[in-house]
Amino acid sequence: MTLDIPNLVDFDARLREEAHQEPSLEIPQTAPTKKTQIIAIYGKGGIGKSFTLANLSHMMAEMGKRVLLIGCDPKSDTTSLLFGGKACPTIIETSSKKKLAGEEVKIGDVCFKRGGVFAMELGGPEVGRGCGGRGIIHGFELLEKLGFHDWDFDYVLLDFLGDVVCGGFGLPIARDMAQKVILVASNDLQSLYVANNVCSAVEYFRKMGGNVGIAGLVINKDDGTGEAAAFADVVGIPVLAAIPQDDDLRKKSANYQIVGSYESQWGPMFAALAEAVEIAPPVRPKPVNQDGLLALFDAETTGANFVLTPATDADMRGKNAVLKKSLEVVYDHV
Repeated sequence: MTLDIPNLVDFDARLREEAHQEPSLEIPQTAPTKKTQIIAIYGKGGIGKSFTLANLSHMMAEMGKRVLLIGCDPKSDTTSLLFGGKACPTIIETSSKKKLAGEEVKIGDVCFKRGGVFAMELGGPEVGRGCGGRGIIHGFELLEKLGFHDWDFDYVLLDFLGDVVCGGFGLPIARDMAQKVILVASNDLQSLYVANNVCSAVEYFRKMGGNVGIAGLVINKDDGTGEAAAFADVVGIPVLAAIPQDDDLRKKSANYQIVGSYESQWGPMFAALAEAVEIAPPVRPKPVNQDGLLALFDAETTGANFVLTPATDADMRGKNAVLKKSLEVVYDHV
């Protein structure tokens, strides 16, 4: 009797090939049913997500909306701006301390208020001691235990780092936790690269049956050169607001001052952004490739005209390079 033993190498190869295949059919999508608009904001680190969200949330509250702002960036800088530079205890660190003490986390331990905005920070692990993405997942698990799905808000705004593409930071898109995504970018290649990556993630999960879409782009530190607006046009999303590159905004942000208020000269701009966010539908983006991104900029500044020169084995070996005898058989012509 002989056993039919499968060829594991071939089996492994088939699995890998299958894993790399894109979904061929789109799964029918259903419209979101929750009253609360859960909106995730993504962008390159340092591009101004926290500045935008802190002021947007404050403006929404002044307009009579119930707003919950959740910082999901390990830097915990979202609520710092809202609270005048004061860092609030994060969910991750509070959970760890309470667990060691044998106590339960209460909402008053992690959620704080200012100007009608309720705000909290998920936080992250200490440097070199854990995964930031896993920290995000743990934070949301704790929020569910605290009753997240029963809370009554008009808006829940999530501040996510866009540079990191792991599962934890992609949670709102992958698990349909948010109805729509807002991108923050400037007129520079790196921030638009991150924005395009988020568009790719949204489009991928839409093919898998997800409902999350892109509501639009906020252009921060807009210097008028137009690359971010051109990107929005190419990928098929609206520009929700263009926040100018202005020294007054820079100074107020650096001093943790809120400008998203009717008492500020910048209030009308953030009020218009709040109204745009409310009505903007979640749309499917059309992400571009690297060459498409480079085409938005002057080729002289991006190196788009640079021709790649392939390296050779001799280049790599340097002084260790030796001439190898060819095994090619050469026949004399008769």
